Amino acid sequence: MQKKWLIYGAYGYTGELIAREAKKRGWNPVLAGRNPDKLKPLGKELELETRVFPVGPSAAENLSDIALVLHCAGPFQKTSAPMIKACLEAGADYMDITGEISVFEHSFAQDAKAKEAGITICSGVGFDVIPTDCTALKLKELLPDASSLSLGFDSDSGISPGTFKTMIEGMGSGSAERQNGQLIPVPIGSQHRTIDFGRGSRSAMGIPWGDVSTAFHTTGIPNIATWIPMKKSRIFGARIFGSAGAILALPAVQKALKNLVNRRVKGPDETRRAGAPAYIWGEARNEDGVVKTVRIKTANVYDLTVYGALESVNRLLDGEFPKGSYTPAMLFGSGLVEELPGSGTFEEETIYPG
Repeated sequence: MQKKWLIYGAYGYTGELIAREAKKRGWNPVLAGRNPDKLKPLGKELELETRVFPVGPSAAENLSDIALVLHCAGPFQKTSAPMIKACLEAGADYMDITGEISVFEHSFAQDAKAKEAGITICSGVGFDVIPTDCTALKLKELLPDASSLSLGFDSDSGISPGTFKTMIEGMGSGSAERQNGQLIPVPIGSQHRTIDFGRGSRSAMGIPWGDVSTAFHTTGIPNIATWIPMKKSRIFGARIFGSAGAILALPAVQKALKNLVNRRVKGPDETRRAGAPAYIWGEARNEDGVVKTVRIKTANVYDLTVYGALESVNRLLDGEFPKGSYTPAMLFGSGLVEELPGSGTFEEETIYPG
């Protein structure tokens, strides 16, 4: 890659994984973030340029020679909008690794501005949401008249500090699904069914995964729900837990929980990641009762994020793609996930009514 690009939040758990893999491949991204004490040692070790600046009004000044920003500094509901604004001002393409519905909706709302600025915006180029977004498009290709879509995943990959903090941010908001094209909030724990994600049937619970936003833009399917495996006792517990949302959303409670994460959560190590693949599942139905199901096994959550983000960066920098706001599958097709290291191929199943 000849064009200059930047990783913002390069010293975070996932940002550092991406930076190290990029260097391993012989790429030379600019590493950036707001904390010089964390950023500069990493830049020195990897022999990469560093830039220290906050996400804010002056960010665009630091992007004047940058072709693309890969934004890895969450919680994205706080940092994504100002970074997108900076990219619009600087004329730099924007990508991030978010899974937050509100961030996706904001990204799509910038479509006209992105076209005017001549840039491409693509949020969700990690595990959130490449594998499920590709699954959604695959199902749309298999069942073009689908009216409902369900997506989910099963993984034992562990959790990073940043992901944990994002979960804490959303504790008071419940779940969500797409109904007749509209985003609808639903109580956490109220959605439950049995699903075989790829390693046997398990009870599952609906969650506010990013595809509730992105899959609608990718496929146009009006009814969408997203799922993870969960024991029935824990689904009941989540329902009770959700009733305390107002308390969990209090600033003092949020601060205390995030401080606990800083002290206790380090993120899964390489051994943990290597032994924890992800199982992706999707199901589409049409009005005639035809059901199409696809499954695919991938690398673990964090390694797939590294592979997916770097593949997306490479393709966007080296190819010709439309300007505006897009999902990963809209830009790169349903086969993107199958081409990533550690991924298998889609397995398809069809059930006809009667």
